[in-house]
Amino acid sequence: MRKASIRDLRIHASELVREASEGEVIVIERRGQPVAELRPLSKTQKKPKFRDMSRFWNTFPKLTGDSTQFISEDRDR
Repeated sequence: MRKASIRDLRIHASELVREASEGEVIVIERRGQPVAELRPLSKTQKKPKFRDMSRFWNTFPKLTGDSTQFISEDRDR
């Protein structure tokens, strides 16, 4: 496990991402305290399939009426 400061991340982002993609776990620190981890995606993490997304979207309530009116009212709140 490698440690890197936020400054290191800003300057060497592409190098750190390459290392993470090769399996290295990089702990990002701010003032010596760990705040984040940069790690490779596991092989099991994949983008959701379209059929899974449609099930997700179907959980939301259907809008009644004109969507432009709904957006305008929401924006003007």
